[in-house]
Order: sequence, then C-alpha cells, then structure tokens
Amino acid sequence: MSLKEYKPGRPFPGTIGRTWEQSSPAWPSPLRSKPGAPNVLFIILDDTGFGHLGCYGSPIRTPNLDRLARGGLLYNNMHTTALCSPTRSCVLTGRNHHSNGMGTITETSLGYPGYNGTIPFENGLLSEMLMEAGYNTYAVGKWHLTPAEQTSAAGPYSRWPLGRGFERFYGFLGGDTNQYYPDLIHDNHAIRAPATPEEGYHLTPDLVDKAIDCIADTKQVAPDKPFFLYFATGAMHAPHHVPKEWADRYQGAFDDGWDAYRQRVFQKQLEMGVLPEGTRLSRHDPDVQEWDSLPPEEQRLYARMMEVFAGFLEHTDHHIGRLLKFLEETGELDNTLIMVLSDNGASAEGGPHGSVNELKFFNNTPESLEQNLAALDDLGGPKHFNHYPWGWAWAGDTPFRRWKREVYRGGTTDPFLVHWPKGIQAKGEVRMQYAHAIDMVPTVLDCLGLEPLDEIRGVTQSPIEGISFRHTFNDANAQSRHHTQYFEMFSTRAIYHDGWRAVCPFPGPSFKEAGQGFGEATLDEDRLRELDANGWELYRVSEDASETKNVAKENRGKLIEMIALWYAEAGRYQVLPLASPTLAVFALERPQLTRDRKRYVYRPRTSPTPENAAVHVLNRPHTITAEVDLRDGAEGVLLCHGGLTGGYTFFVQDGKLHYVYNFVGEQEFHIESAVDVPEGRSELKFEFEPTGKPDLKAGRGAPGLGRLYIDGDLVAQSDISATMPLILSLGEGLTCGRDESSSVSQRYAAPFEFTGTLYQVTVDVSGEHVRDAKAEQNAALAKQ
Repeated sequence: MSLKEYKPGRPFPGTIGRTWEQSSPAWPSPLRSKPGAPNVLFIILDDTGFGHLGCYGSPIRTPNLDRLARGGLLYNNMHTTALCSPTRSCVLTGRNHHSNGMGTITETSLGYPGYNGTIPFENGLLSEMLMEAGYNTYAVGKWHLTPAEQTSAAGPYSRWPLGRGFERFYGFLGGDTNQYYPDLIHDNHAIRAPATPEEGYHLTPDLVDKAIDCIADTKQVAPDKPFFLYFATGAMHAPHHVPKEWADRYQGAFDDGWDAYRQRVFQKQLEMGVLPEGTRLSRHDPDVQEWDSLPPEEQRLYARMMEVFAGFLEHTDHHIGRLLKFLEETGELDNTLIMVLSDNGASAEGGPHGSVNELKFFNNTPESLEQNLAALDDLGGPKHFNHYPWGWAWAGDTPFRRWKREVYRGGTTDPFLVHWPKGIQAKGEVRMQYAHAIDMVPTVLDCLGLEPLDEIRGVTQSPIEGISFRHTFNDANAQSRHHTQYFEMFSTRAIYHDGWRAVCPFPGPSFKEAGQGFGEATLDEDRLRELDANGWELYRVSEDASETKNVAKENRGKLIEMIALWYAEAGRYQVLPLASPTLAVFALERPQLTRDRKRYVYRPRTSPTPENAAVHVLNRPHTITAEVDLRDGAEGVLLCHGGLTGGYTFFVQDGKLHYVYNFVGEQEFHIESAVDVPEGRSELKFEFEPTGKPDLKAGRGAPGLGRLYIDGDLVAQSDISATMPLILSLGEGLTCGRDESSSVSQRYAAPFEFTGTLYQVTVDVSGEHVRDAKAEQNAALAKQ
C-alpha cells in the first residue's frame, strides 16, 4: 500500500478505528522543495570597488570570479546603498534600507523608523522565504544586521541569523573583525578560532571550510534538497590581512601610484566593454594627493599598502574558488544560481595617509611616517590592523567619483556577477540594465517560481520593493524595469529615474571644496533649503555614466522634477528626518538591555563581552578585583580587554600579580607585585587613579597611578603616563579568565587561561566618564 500524506493543518485523510488493525494511517507531508529547484548562493564582498576585480579591468588577479563572469553575466549598472548594513539588509529582504530601519549601520542608529537599526519582522528575509520552500539555509561570514546592543550573550537572539530564517551560522556579528583573531560566533554562541596565525589560521579559508561542510552535511543525507548559502567574507574590509607571500606577488605593481592605476583600469574597462561607449574618466578628486607630489618614502609605504590589499583580494578569490570547485565536483555548480556583489564602493576610511593601527586613528593618536615605514615588512600580518589611504579607494572605484559612504556612483555602483548554467544560456556577456540590491530577492523568487509569502511565522509581510531582472538573463537588449531609485547616506542624496541622475552631496562634492570633513557639518533647516536651491547636480547617466558633466543649469525643469521625485520617494520609504553625521547625532543615548551601573561582575568560562556592552574604564578611576584560589603555582589571565593593538590585562604569572596597559600597540606599562601571590584564597586588586586630565586632541587619555593589592596590602604601584582617550579596542572585547584573541601583552601568549580557581572579577567605576562623540562616531563607522 502506498504511503498516504497530507498537508499539515489539513484534515486527517486516513481512518481511525478502535484498533490499529481497523485503521489506515496518513502522515503530515515533509516540507519539500520543487523537483529540480536550484541552489542559491550569494557571495557578498566587502568594500570592493567597481575597478577592483580582474573581470572589471583591474590588474588584481581574480581568476575564480572572472570564471563566473565568463560563464555567466557581468552587470555594469548594479547599485547599492553606499554602506554596509544598509546594503546587506536590501540584499536579504528585497526592501529599501530605510524601509528596513537601516538608514545607517546598527552602531549609529537613531530613534526614527528609517534609522533604528532593527529590521522589522514584516520585512522577511530570503532565508525565511526559502526555508518555507523546503531549502536548507546557511549564513557564513559577516552579519552586521543585529542591533549593536543585542550582540552580547544576553541576546535577545531573535535578530541573530538563526532568528531570521538561517538554520546554521558561522561567522561574526559585527562590521569587521581581525582576520587572524576573529570574534567568531557558531550558531548562537561565541567560540574561539580553531587555530592560531602561527598555525596558519586565517578567517577566509575557515569560512570556506565551514560553508563546504554545511553543504556536504545536507547533500550526503538529502542530495535533492536545495540550499541557500549567504556567504559574506570579512574581505575586503580593513584590516587588510593576508599572508606575506600573497602580498609579495604584487611587489612593484603599484609603484606608479593611484593616478596611473586609474588610467590603466579605465582603458582596460573600455577595451573589455565593461563600460558603455563614450564613458569618460571622472576628474582627479580634490581630496586625493597627486601621486607625483609625494616624497619617495610615502610612495613606498602607500604602494606596499596597495600590494597588501591586492594580495588580500587574490587570496579571497582563491578560497572562493575552493567553494566553487566543491560545487563543481559534487555536480551542483550548474544548477546553483550564484550572485556576487560588493556591499558598497571602496573604503576611504584609512584617511588620506592610511594606517597601520586604526586604533590610533580613532584615538586621535598621531601615526608618524617613521613608525609606519618601520611596519612595512609586517603589513598584512597579525601585528597590525592596517588600511590603505583613500587615494587607493578613489582608484578602486574607477571610473567613478568618490567612494563608500557617499552617493556619487563611486559609492553606489558595484561589481555584480550572475552565474547559473542551467538557467542562463548567455555566457560571458555584459548587461547594462539598471538594477539595485533590492532586486536580488525578487529575481531569485522569479527564478525559483515562488511568490512572496503573505505571512511568515504569523507576521503579515510588507510588499517587496525590488523588481526582478530575470528577463535580462538571456536578452541583452531587454528594457530596464527598475525605473526609479532614491539614495540617501549621511544626508548625501541622489535620485535615479530613467537615465537621469540627480545628486546632492553633503557637505560638498569633496571635503576640500566644502571646507569641512566628514562629520564636521551640520544640516539644519536653513542649510537644507540652501542645498535644495543650489546644491543639486544633474547628470544624464545614460550618456555620461561616470557623472563628469553637470547639466543642471541647462535642464532646470528636469532638475526640479528630480528633486520633487526624491522627496516623494523619501516620504514613501521613511527616509526623513535627514541626520547629518555630527557629534550630537552620534552621541545619542540608545536603548540598552540594562541601565548603566557602577559595578560590573564577570565570571570565567563566559562568552566575550563585546566592546559596546563592556564596562568603560577610560579616563575614570576604577578598580578591578579578582576573587581567586591559587594552588600549585596556578597562573593566567584574570581579566583583559582588547588585543595587540591596545587594551589592558590583569594576570598572575610566575607567582606574581601583574597589570599591563597596552597603549595603542606602542608601549606597555607594566606593574608587577613585589611579593608572591599566596597559596589559597585571596583577593587580588588593581586600582587606577587619574592624576591628570585627558588631552583628546593630542590623542592622550588621562594619565594615572596604577596600584596592585593582595588581600588589601599595597604590593606595587607605578605611573601609567599614556592611556587611550577614546576607544579601548576595535572588536576584541572583554574576557574573564583568559585572553580570547590576540595577546594584549607580549609577556604571555594567548589564551593564557587561568589555571587556578577564579570565582569572579568585579570592576567598580566612579567619576565622570569622558566621552568624545567624534571618536565614537569614527569607531562605529570602522565597523561598516
């Protein structure tokens, strides 16, 4: 007798008698996908510009991504929001970033619907939709879509990946992470990296390994069950971390500088047909130094920084190639719909001169050329948290203007590849139709023959705002169906409509022309009126793809129409109120799970506490008290916060009590007890007493006197003359009983777990905590 099934929730179709022999069974049918349904793979690169991939004319070797372009389609008119979290929310929901509450990154959320950093449940994710269609769903890599205040072990977990339709997750929740010492989350809990950099560990191959494992686990049990894999690398976001041999492959390749790079890439793009005929190279950016004007030592440093970036990208491509090879070897590649996208243009967050330790930048601590040159041989390795200067970001967005965070096309027009041999007949062709990140979800649903769900887990769903571009797959001449798209990022605005593009830069077309840097300008009503009257530019991008000729004066009527259209879209998608990235905006109080307190208690074997949720000790008196029981020479870390780029650590070693303050990776202030820690139960304490005021402009926090106590007796004291004034660490949070990631001090090797009994560590804080909104803004933006 054949098995009888019925849809769950429907009436039972079998028969029920008084006994089993008198009855006939029927089973709730398992959730199955449509026969032959394709797998779906999103590969999301970070901070990768239009001119970075080999298939887009770059000299950087990306053979595996190039292979996808040759076997599929390359789009030259795909757009993003110009920033990380906002774009990723579009990619996964098919709704605009303000509709998702993601008008900015989660760390800089505002108390308005378009900016609260919380994707509403009525905006279902593709993972939630496809899980209901019988797919396995996996997220691997960068997430950055959970409100920053909800990323600690206290949760809530409802907006972590597993709460939004992904069945498995392996990666990191924030905007960036150390590639050698990552802040890893496996499903819903923090884990330690499986190896060290000394053992050859790097995050990218680890992510690829886990992605392959997820697919293999499913296919060996249910080979016909399709999967949706959201694979988001930490690359190419800073820190630019890559083994030295990869960077060395580009030795000398960029010695002629960013101006020459742009010219070469632009010519290649024209030859390859990546750009429409007649495209012109945009102007030299006023904020970028002329390469030939730089002294030789600066050229040497900046060229090496780009060599490291290039090696990082080729290394990333290589490991993406392993994932593609696995799909090919298992027979899955041809029926996998692959979409590759960068979340925004290349990043200018390294500033005009680049950085070998971004923590210095966010603390206003000067970086001398001599110090940076001394780091040359180690750039890309675990000793530094490096980022290239913004001249390379400008070059990476060739042929467009500007970069990430801004809505000229350099920030919003990004590489986009589609590969699906079973569904696309065309191979190696360029597509010029207009598209946006919100179009990816409806295109996938269209390809799978699925309708958007009316309801997910009892929540009525909002309409999808994107438009499928599946009709372009096999028709290069198909008309664009995405006619209008607004843009807004940090009060810079733009609107596209049928080949026209209006842009209103804020505070100006460049920092030099505006006379104000990022975050220095205030947008009040008077300034907004002035911008609306005189600040908009107009481009006929169907003829001038790189926005080189402002035609606003001769097309005043069209410009007024476009401005009115922007406001209509802004009202439709909850873009208002506009908020300039000023100190007041970034200093806003945001909801926390618990109220700020004076006493924090930490216990061993608990998850690391993220930076935004850990106790703040900068520029204020504080004590750290550990209750321990030492036996048989026990030692190890009691409490630490930060890593090799800066932080503090409180530990026992060789029988003595120690405290080390690591000042931005430059200097360690070490205090050691004059006597041994006794056997048995003890109270071990560190006390910091400020002896001066912080000098925020000079990059110096409050100097102070550090003291060590054992059972109430003073056993050591010493001056700590330099402290971080603003930011303690970039991602490496607070841990109790061990040093979780890179070692805060060179006096031990992480994790240096405490081998005695550690009951708890209490941190008491008092006095006014010196806050600097500009630095908090910069630190948050480092996580994009």
